[in-house]
Amino acid sequence: MDVLDDKLHPQPVMEIDEPVSVRDHDAFAAKNMPDLGHDVKDTKVFTWRLNNWRKLEKKITSPEFECGGHRWRILLFPFGNSNAPPNDTVSVYLDYADPKRAPEGWHACAQFALVISNPHDPTIYTVSHAHHRFIFEECDWGFTRFSELRKLFHVQEGHTRPTIEDESADVTVFVRVLKDPTGVLWHNFVNYDSKKETGYVGMKNQGATCYMNSLLQSLYCTRYFRKAVYQIPTEDDHPTESVALALQRVFYHLQTSDQPVGTTELTKSFGWKSLDSFLQHDVQEFNRVLQDKLESKMKGTKADGAITKLFVGKMKSFIKCVNVDYESARTEEFNDIQLNVKGMKNLRDSFRDYVAVETLDGDNKYQAEGYGLQDAKKGIVFQSFPPVLHLQLKRFEYDIQRDAMVKINDRHEFPFEIDLSEFLDESSDKSQSWLYKLHGVLVHSGDLHGGHYFALIKPDRETRWLKFDDDRVTPVTDREVLEENYGGEVMNGVTQPAQRNQVRAMKRFTNAYMLVYVRDTAIDEVLAPFTEEDTPPHLKRRLDEERLQIEARKRERDEQHLFLTAKLITDETFQHHQGFDLASFDEKNWPPSELPTFRVLKQETYSVFKGRVASHFNYQDSQFRLWVLVNRQNKTVRPDTHIPENEATLTMDVIRNNMAARQSDLRLYVDVITDPSKPDLAPGSIMIFLKHFDTSRQSLLGVGKTYVLRNSKVGDLAHFINERMRWPTGTPLKLFEEIKPGMIELMKPKMTFAQSEIQDGDVICFQVEMSEKETHDLDAQGLFSNPIQFYDFLQNRVLILFRPKNEEPDENLYPEFELTLSKKMNYDHMAAKVADYLKHDPIKLRFTTTHAANGQPKAVLKRSLNQSIQEIMSPPYVSPTTTIILYERLDVSIVELETKRSLRIIWTGVHNKEESSHPFLLPKTSMVHDLADHLAKKVTLTPGGTGKIRVFEVSKDGKNQKEFTGSEMIGNIPDPVELYAEEVPTEELEADDADKVISVFHFSKDVSRTHGVPFKFVVKPGEKFAETKKRLQARIGVSDKDIAKYRFALIQVATFKQPSYIEDDDTIYDHKFAPEDCLGLDHVDKSGKTRAGAGEKAIVIKG
Repeated sequence: MDVLDDKLHPQPVMEIDEPVSVRDHDAFAAKNMPDLGHDVKDTKVFTWRLNNWRKLEKKITSPEFECGGHRWRILLFPFGNSNAPPNDTVSVYLDYADPKRAPEGWHACAQFALVISNPHDPTIYTVSHAHHRFIFEECDWGFTRFSELRKLFHVQEGHTRPTIEDESADVTVFVRVLKDPTGVLWHNFVNYDSKKETGYVGMKNQGATCYMNSLLQSLYCTRYFRKAVYQIPTEDDHPTESVALALQRVFYHLQTSDQPVGTTELTKSFGWKSLDSFLQHDVQEFNRVLQDKLESKMKGTKADGAITKLFVGKMKSFIKCVNVDYESARTEEFNDIQLNVKGMKNLRDSFRDYVAVETLDGDNKYQAEGYGLQDAKKGIVFQSFPPVLHLQLKRFEYDIQRDAMVKINDRHEFPFEIDLSEFLDESSDKSQSWLYKLHGVLVHSGDLHGGHYFALIKPDRETRWLKFDDDRVTPVTDREVLEENYGGEVMNGVTQPAQRNQVRAMKRFTNAYMLVYVRDTAIDEVLAPFTEEDTPPHLKRRLDEERLQIEARKRERDEQHLFLTAKLITDETFQHHQGFDLASFDEKNWPPSELPTFRVLKQETYSVFKGRVASHFNYQDSQFRLWVLVNRQNKTVRPDTHIPENEATLTMDVIRNNMAARQSDLRLYVDVITDPSKPDLAPGSIMIFLKHFDTSRQSLLGVGKTYVLRNSKVGDLAHFINERMRWPTGTPLKLFEEIKPGMIELMKPKMTFAQSEIQDGDVICFQVEMSEKETHDLDAQGLFSNPIQFYDFLQNRVLILFRPKNEEPDENLYPEFELTLSKKMNYDHMAAKVADYLKHDPIKLRFTTTHAANGQPKAVLKRSLNQSIQEIMSPPYVSPTTTIILYERLDVSIVELETKRSLRIIWTGVHNKEESSHPFLLPKTSMVHDLADHLAKKVTLTPGGTGKIRVFEVSKDGKNQKEFTGSEMIGNIPDPVELYAEEVPTEELEADDADKVISVFHFSKDVSRTHGVPFKFVVKPGEKFAETKKRLQARIGVSDKDIAKYRFALIQVATFKQPSYIEDDDTIYDHKFAPEDCLGLDHVDKSGKTRAGAGEKAIVIKG
């Protein structure tokens, strides 16, 4: 029995206001069972008379009754359920009778009230109500602490009799079984399967990417768009670099997977680092950027023009004189329409507002060419709507009082279908219907600073409406599509009863911000059924192969416990090994040796395994034996014994457990037998390994192995070594035993191997003896003169990766490279080694450490500390990874850098173009005017120009310059800073008092999407804009062809009005400029340096 108090309403109370009888069913239900806003399927009231209460069993059930096609009963614990203290409470539940016999997957949504009342006076009662989705796992629901027994047996205040009188009472249940049209009412979504329930799957949220997920689901369900995306050729692309391929893959997974689909590959292909995924971008901007990107990828392919065909409509803006026959008009394309919500009752009102005609009269008359000032009508009319219409509802607006963006949560209704023909120009083609049907609603829940996005989509004419909420897809009712997303404070204009407010209070922040309508005549083409042929075969092939690989890897992981790994050391791998032992295995600062590796079934017999090794190396079985390496107590790994050949049934697991002391891997040495006719070892022989320390090459490499007799002398090895190395007989040698790291000892040639305690698997290192002078010369050059020094270097060596800090790595200019250094080296040593590699002065190199987790810059290394590499490296408790250090080549010494400020200035010349970027390193006490003087020597000023340079920053919103006076100290300019400089034009310097100097900035379509660099411009009295435009063109130096594509708008920042576009006959001088008003140049951004609204990053999609 569940203890369910925490899921329910507060303790029931005795009703004392106007008495309602339990037997007056309608009145009682109205009072005690709130309307939950769902349709009722069936209602039932059942009463159960109980006598001799104190003699009842501990647990009893009422007779069964039927309601809504289900059988129910009351479950009563007259003295409390065992979870409550005994004998002081009553527990009562509504119980689904015989859940085992119900069909599989059954559920029932019921609202109910349980009542215990006096059998003689039904106005004396205790009641509690609840609602629940009854399922097999939760087939009873109710109240463990329904009431204290004491209160039921005693007369309560305001009554004349107790509830249980003479040991008798009525237990009544009021049941309402509710309709569940979606099948998910009050669902807890444990084990919910979106694919099974709806045929669709959701998408994983990568932080704050639900805005992207909702849009992608909407585009995925626009099947014509999905087909077009599939037609982009991507056979040779890489998914994390190609947006088209990554999007195809997401769509294919949505089509075939039964699990939520991830988008990490897609955001990587946009060139987004993980942080970008967590910045909630504007959906409209994201949609625009994504479509621009895809459109360029579709050029010249089968899909060419698909985006224009689907999403692009045409509108005409006009000014028409009232009294004379004169009209100025311009047609342009649109991808979406932004509609006002504030002050609009519904979507039709928003459209009417959009095309409302403004009258220009009085002081505001229109200057018509050849007709002078005239009364005129100004407005917009649509010439065509696209098959798929994206409507952006302006839920986010600037509030002048608060000086901030706010979210508009006002109620705004939209219909399932809308006829848009009334908004079309008379000349538009109206032979076919312009009826549009709702296909998608994108919803935002929350406020300006975040919240959650989800999508409601009707995938085609037949499929029902579905809610796509990140990783879950559920069916929804019409009410959930429309009513619940209109926004507004109260429902239907009627204030709700108190108990409904709790349910609705949250709702007012949840409302639609984007609507997708599809033209009725185009639905069958736009949402045509998807066929097998529509999916590109190369994509299917590629993803099926990947799926098989993933399954194979999973199988491998699941079967891991049945296998072990065998790594083999051969004479060849030994000859390439520079380090301790015969190979590197688990060294902290050094990668393991690459060795031939076998995955071996633990139950595989040794003879089968040996056969596999033989065929791998092209040996006969009799040509080699395998030795098992063990971890010795002194932490070295050496061959110990060879595997016996006569026990063919030995399994590999037994060998590992018995001979290798249960290490996870089996490490083996392949001992090739020189004379297979004599496979047995001579008695008393020991297998030793030889390494050569070569002073000229400064290397220590394996040579091979040999067998020696225990009682022969160490010095006898010299003859074998000279022969092996092809050195003259009698070349004097020194021999050292490699006991363990930090313990390398010179051997005595007159002692025997037994006296020197040499055993199987020991390593002896040799070098040619040198004179004192040769030793001295090597030491003087900082080189190693004997193996003891070299082994010390090996013990402290680390591999460090050097990477350019500010540039993309490039083999020639900015290489990324690895150096092997010793932990004992200091900063100067390291700088010298890097300088040697880069052919650069070490004093002009600057290094920055990085975070082990992500390789991001951490701290600049100070040369003055002269730390050791051990100190520079990340602390030892971080798991061993390659240390990455970033380098910068400087033009000055780092000593100088500590008293100076390094700044970079972008020079835009006299024509407002980013011409060049100049780095400067000046004393921190220099003034900005000193900076300008230095810049003047590096750039070309206009001959006969003003010779004056203005240094400025750009305001956060990208609309104004923030000019420096020149007397600021550069050490005080906050970091980081983007500085710009331009040549002050003659026109500005010579402007007289009558002229106005205004700010001009560049934007694309939307005023908040600024780009380029703002500049200052002189506006002259009485000048028509046609003339002003010519001067503007000269100021920014663009061609006639380009300037024709520009649109010019007056931007009133303070009032947050829509930009008003300027016609050639306007005189902008006459506008009363507020200090922050400026002129906007609306044109396509070719710089790639879009700025979004203040504090927001522009969305850039690279792939």
